[in-house]
Amino acid sequence: MTIGILGRKVGMTQIFDDAGRAVPVTVLQAGPCRVLQLRTVESDGYEAMQIGFLDKPRRLASRSERGHVAALGGKRSKKQAAAGRVAAPKANCEPQQFVREIRGSAEGVSVGDEVTVAKLEGIKAVDVVGVTKGRGFQGVMKRHGFKGQRATHGVKKVHRHAGSYGCRTDPGRIFKGRKMPGHYGVEQVTVRNLKIVRVDPENNLLLVHGAVPGPRGAFVVIRETNKKR
Repeated sequence: MTIGILGRKVGMTQIFDDAGRAVPVTVLQAGPCRVLQLRTVESDGYEAMQIGFLDKPRRLASRSERGHVAALGGKRSKKQAAAGRVAAPKANCEPQQFVREIRGSAEGVSVGDEVTVAKLEGIKAVDVVGVTKGRGFQGVMKRHGFKGQRATHGVKKVHRHAGSYGCRTDPGRIFKGRKMPGHYGVEQVTVRNLKIVRVDPENNLLLVHGAVPGPRGAFVVIRETNKKR
């Protein structure tokens, strides 16, 4: 079975291990999550488990979101039931704010089950997927780490500029992928092989050694790492 869970970033702190050393950790609220769907090779061509995190108020959820987790009893579903079609199982829960798929085998799991952080007990390291902080429009020094231009000998008020981008008459254009100023951040980033420091099933908390992308409160995907040292 693939081990994974959804959560959100609470913040960073430090704890002390048995030897008295300070360990920087990121605190994650992991679960509880509800299993919404199961993907199979026969019906979808791959195996995965779709889970949701945090209830969404019904007044803010669309009809499709509500119908995804519970039967609404519409005209179409009644006609299909009368024709003998068996409807897909529903989780019978509230609409979820954050829904993602965890790829891999979902053996031993059924729709409607609850996934908690206790599943991660005994696991040494995880991969965390998040979206980085948005930093707006930035220059090349902050965005790409350019050193800038000299502060002497004819360089006047362009110390943070990138310099010349141009090509000659041939090809007469700038190639795609050139590092330039632009929007920085808001990118999906996966941090690999973060060591699990502590699992707190009572409070649905997970402490990992190191930093996790995104601001406080950002949604993250946590799954068992497949990286071997």
